[in-house]
Amino acid sequence: MNRPAASLYHDIPLPGITVRGNLFLAPLAGFTDPPFRSICLEQGASMCWSEMVSAEAAARGSEKTEALMRRAENEENLVIQIFLSHYSQALRALPVILSYRPALIDINCGCPVPKVVKTGAGSALMLRPDDMADIVKTLTEASPAAVSVKFRSGWDHDSISFLSFAQKAQEAGASLLTLHPRTRSQGYSGRADWSLTAQLVQNSDVPVIGSGDADSPERVKQMLEETGAHGVMIGRGAVGNPFIFEQSKLLLTGSSYTAPDAEMLLKTIIRHLDAAIADAGEKKACREMRKHVCAYTKGLPRSAALRHDLVHAETRQEYLEILQKSPVFANLDQFSLQ
Repeated sequence: MNRPAASLYHDIPLPGITVRGNLFLAPLAGFTDPPFRSICLEQGASMCWSEMVSAEAAARGSEKTEALMRRAENEENLVIQIFLSHYSQALRALPVILSYRPALIDINCGCPVPKVVKTGAGSALMLRPDDMADIVKTLTEASPAAVSVKFRSGWDHDSISFLSFAQKAQEAGASLLTLHPRTRSQGYSGRADWSLTAQLVQNSDVPVIGSGDADSPERVKQMLEETGAHGVMIGRGAVGNPFIFEQSKLLLTGSSYTAPDAEMLLKTIIRHLDAAIADAGEKKACREMRKHVCAYTKGLPRSAALRHDLVHAETRQEYLEILQKSPVFANLDQFSLQ
């Protein structure tokens, strides 16, 4: 059986690459675009998953879908997560996917959203492990990239199938497994059952990444200690808080961490905004950044009023003027707002 290193923070070797560190940004639809991935990498993420990509749409040459596969400027190891229902879609999409030179192709077998599930993709593959294995085998044989699978504990409480599912994935050639220990029927409700992740680690010959409820550095450390997982995937806990990666690294390596001060928070928001503008243009970026900036500022003094103004910002200058009105940022030197 494959076992994690003695240190909680460590590298993970995969076919063709060695990942420096074991803290990962989860794929989040509408969030994990190149600008956000870039910020998370700056803040200590070891590797970042792309937004979920439709293999069928990629095969059909969708420009919108291809935009999801673009690499961030500081992204050494690109991870493209795909959803699909049949290996033939993988074969047709592969030339387009490989043109973006991913280090890892991840197969989504966990998305519970009905519009994905009804196509036979996402967590619907938990009911069809042989089809999942065919997809893995096809990708490992036809692609130089490593192949991983992200999946759930089962379809519902009456079909907890993650161990047999994982075994099929490994036999087909998967070199990394990520378990979100909730069933499809749970969605994102309730608590993730980390004891299932520990079971998978004990029964896996490839590295296992834990996922679910790792929303603070303390919870990241707790997951690694309780499960023996080789790494942790952080999703919603990173939105508005990309600092969680460096904070977790410090905690895992025996150091303490502090929350970002006002200047660091503001500079990160502006860097994120500027990266988004460079990536998509000011109009689209300012619209897309509203959800991120609201998350960054959650919990700040008078944050409700601040968020009310931020969701109407349409230009970079409007963002800066609104942020400067916050009592948290108002007394910072002007250079912080450039």
